[in-house]
Amino acid sequence: MKPLEVPSFRFFVLLLVAFLLGCAISFGAGEPVLNKTRDEKRPNILFILTDDQRWDAIGYAGNTIIHTPNMDKLAREGLYFENAFVTTAICAASRASLFTGLYERTHDFTFGKPPLRDEYMYLSYPKLLKDAGYRTGFVGKFGVKVNEGMEAAMFHESTKTFWPYLKEVDGKQVHLADINADLAIEFIKSNKDQPFCLSLSFWSPHADDGAKEQYFWADYADHLYEQRVIPIPETADPKFFEALPEFLQTTMNRERWYWRFDTPEKHQRMVKGYYKMISTVDSVLSRVRSSLEEAGVADNTVIIFMGDNGYFLGERGYAGKWLLHEPSIRVPLIIYDPRLPKSRQGITVSQPVLNVDIAPTIAALAGVDIPEEYQGKSLTPFFQGTPMGWRTGIYLEHRLENNPKLLKTEGYRDDEFKFIRYYDADYVELYHHKSDSDEVNNLAFDERYAQKRLFYSTKTDSIIKQLVQQRLPNP
Repeated sequence: MKPLEVPSFRFFVLLLVAFLLGCAISFGAGEPVLNKTRDEKRPNILFILTDDQRWDAIGYAGNTIIHTPNMDKLAREGLYFENAFVTTAICAASRASLFTGLYERTHDFTFGKPPLRDEYMYLSYPKLLKDAGYRTGFVGKFGVKVNEGMEAAMFHESTKTFWPYLKEVDGKQVHLADINADLAIEFIKSNKDQPFCLSLSFWSPHADDGAKEQYFWADYADHLYEQRVIPIPETADPKFFEALPEFLQTTMNRERWYWRFDTPEKHQRMVKGYYKMISTVDSVLSRVRSSLEEAGVADNTVIIFMGDNGYFLGERGYAGKWLLHEPSIRVPLIIYDPRLPKSRQGITVSQPVLNVDIAPTIAALAGVDIPEEYQGKSLTPFFQGTPMGWRTGIYLEHRLENNPKLLKTEGYRDDEFKFIRYYDADYVELYHHKSDSDEVNNLAFDERYAQKRLFYSTKTDSIIKQLVQQRLPNP
């Protein structure tokens, strides 16, 4: 409205309609979104992160083989985000994005880089919540480098754990996931009388890359999957790999395929081992949730469960992650808030969401102002319904330097198409993933899609420019 302009009657009518619609959305069927008496008390927040768990490695996603009853229960009781992605499919960069709410292109951290800059870490969700009076804790795989003193600035208590997966404790063999659970349970017991934010970060199901067997699980998961046959992905057909450009045949993805999937027998054994590691975490999840009940804080503790990146299980003739194809970038994400009414539990959200959305979500849950520097968006509006104007596409990248076997890539995915280009090669991929979910038919060199290729290339350039501009200047 211009200065001194008198609002019209139509303006007031529109304003009234908007207000009434807002009330209808917020208070559908007369039921408040959150119980007001509980909402007055700040919730505890438990953020659980797994390593290398792909989006469909959970029963709730439709996987009829994997045994994850506790993850499935969490999804049935919370919001399940079926299109959750990481912006960079490598643990160091992804975990930096989870802490800071920033894309790799902005925070500029991955393997081989200097520590994450203090200016970014001062905006991390643990630091914000600690400053706001939360008791903050960390258990498990940290996965990023920070400057000396920064961990103490972020966490009241921090216990980082490391391989091997199987350790001897009091004369018994104990799995690392159970050790992490014990540490988390102790933190919950010790901090039950004040609002807390605990980040529980598992190493599982990441392979032990230096070991022949790769995957190690707790003995109580030994019996699982022994009578099951793991289906071989269609794109694991050698003909698919042989049709790829040579530079895509000589990557780390292919090297690790030989470690895990180069025979049918090995494929069966390795995928079952990977599943057993996830089932071990699933068992641990039950113990942790029980500890919340015993501490009397379960009804005021929000649980966020996510994977740090996806994982190839033989698709395209690959193992590992790093690239921008669906198995590599898509992850499970569940948010369970016990304060939500029954009508908002067990909801599946289809809109695309990202790892950079976690930090603003945690800040919003804690009632902390979301820093304007954050590039993600809080997911809490989904507690009420589908928010207006949510993103319809996502930018993706992988920027590890000086390793020709781990390709630098960038691209864009929306509801219809996936665009990928390679930084050091004159090669582009364009898939209509809506009808080609396995990303088999590359349309990038089909003249009928020349305008689509140009559109997505230009869009990717525009986003990169914005992300670079949002970097803090070098000190």
